[in-house]
Amino acid sequence: MNIEVRVIPNARKRAITRAGSQLKVKLVSLPRDGKANEELIEYLSEVFGVKRSSIQIIRGEKERNKVVFIDINEAALDTLIDRIS
Repeated sequence: MNIEVRVIPNARKRAITRAGSQLKVKLVSLPRDGKANEELIEYLSEVFGVKRSSIQIIRGEKERNKVVFIDINEAALDTLIDRIS
């Protein structure tokens, strides 16, 4: 399932919130050499309980607005996203 994600790099701590239909993800890494993208995949895998290989950045690899594919059941993903405040 594809999810729209707004990434805020160089934050004080990791956090994830909902902003309308998007997820807003704060990361501590700087957006240099793909570090923020690596942290995004690692963090989303922890939050959604899937393997890192189940997550791919489909669009926006060098932008703050991204489309991320997560290989998970749509109903389960919707339930997990609903729990995010």
